Amino acid sequence: MSSQTKVPVVILNGFLGSGKTTLFRKLLSQAKKKNIEVRAIVNDMSELDVDGELIGASESVEHNSHILESINDCVLSSKMGLHKLDSALKKLMFNQDPELIIIETSGSCHPMPLVEYFKGHEEVRLTGVFVMVDSLMLAHDYEYGKNLVPEMQKNLAQGIRNTVSLLVEQIMFCSHLILTKTDRIPQDKLPVIASYIQNINPFATTHSVVFGKLKIESLFELEDYDYHKVGRLIEELKPEIEAEEKENRPYNLETRVIKDDRPFHPQRLWDVCHKYLDQRIYRSKGFFWLASRDKLSLLWNQAAGGINLEVIGSWRAGILEDPNNGLLETEIEQLKEMLKEEKGRFGDRRCDLTVIGDAGHVDRFTDALKSCFLTEDEIDLWKQGEKFSDPWPKTIVKVGD
Repeated sequence: MSSQTKVPVVILNGFLGSGKTTLFRKLLSQAKKKNIEVRAIVNDMSELDVDGELIGASESVEHNSHILESINDCVLSSKMGLHKLDSALKKLMFNQDPELIIIETSGSCHPMPLVEYFKGHEEVRLTGVFVMVDSLMLAHDYEYGKNLVPEMQKNLAQGIRNTVSLLVEQIMFCSHLILTKTDRIPQDKLPVIASYIQNINPFATTHSVVFGKLKIESLFELEDYDYHKVGRLIEELKPEIEAEEKENRPYNLETRVIKDDRPFHPQRLWDVCHKYLDQRIYRSKGFFWLASRDKLSLLWNQAAGGINLEVIGSWRAGILEDPNNGLLETEIEQLKEMLKEEKGRFGDRRCDLTVIGDAGHVDRFTDALKSCFLTEDEIDLWKQGEKFSDPWPKTIVKVGD
């Protein structure tokens, strides 16, 4: 099969919380509106598979399940992950004729094994390795990128490989670098960040993208990924990356999962986030509910020091509790049947969160979050109509494509 007849593949890579899922969902939404035959693979390392659930529930996918494959519980660049990737690609291409395949990796995914996997692939060709870089994180943690290379050099001198190593190497392997969250830093600092990044990878084109606004047509204009530019880099890094494959959580990263049917006390949650959250908690994400907003299903979306709360929809239990829900009797009975399958005390309401952070600090933050759930006495008060202090913003954006 010639190179031009192979299906083009674009990889969305980048550190935890850099905006990959936002861009991914926007691209899939565009594909649906413009009738472009796109297939997608999402890799969420968490056992909760939050990204897969979010994307699968979006309008661009929910009635077209054949376009999406979700790979969770392992990093895509591991041997197990690459095996699952191979199976996913075969499934998405079986008796189908996609125009483009987009892969969203987990934030802890090193691009090198993926680059090697696609070199010489018989059915697809790698055209872009897009690396999202959180400009707000660079501003806060690395002085607008100035300290990134010195931190990497310090690691090399000490024989350490941590998240700085991962971030720098993601940049080194990319063909296109996308700065995200640029609306949240001073505009005169963007050229500063770009200059430091370009010193790491002078071959990559640099773009600024806000809220995932990238035209899908631009992905069809890409030339094939240039493997020659990273050949020497692969040789140098291969022993290190192969050693990391044996570790379940490389780069000193640890993951914790919080599962509970109780709501968070809004004031305690606010206080804990301001007291315990710092740059050593790289990412936390999941679904939850607040005692003060018990009808709403919310998305918790945290990267570094910033948290977004977004509305996913309404809990079924909350809809039934609303006397003015406007539902027909048959619809009400249908909802009641669905709720019979739920195991929690509060219908389908639940909190499912994944926390990823530095191994030495992730338990401190996770334990603090758990202290924010309502106590049994507070649950009795909530059932009696007690109002809880809620300092979170009153206007929360609804998640959309």
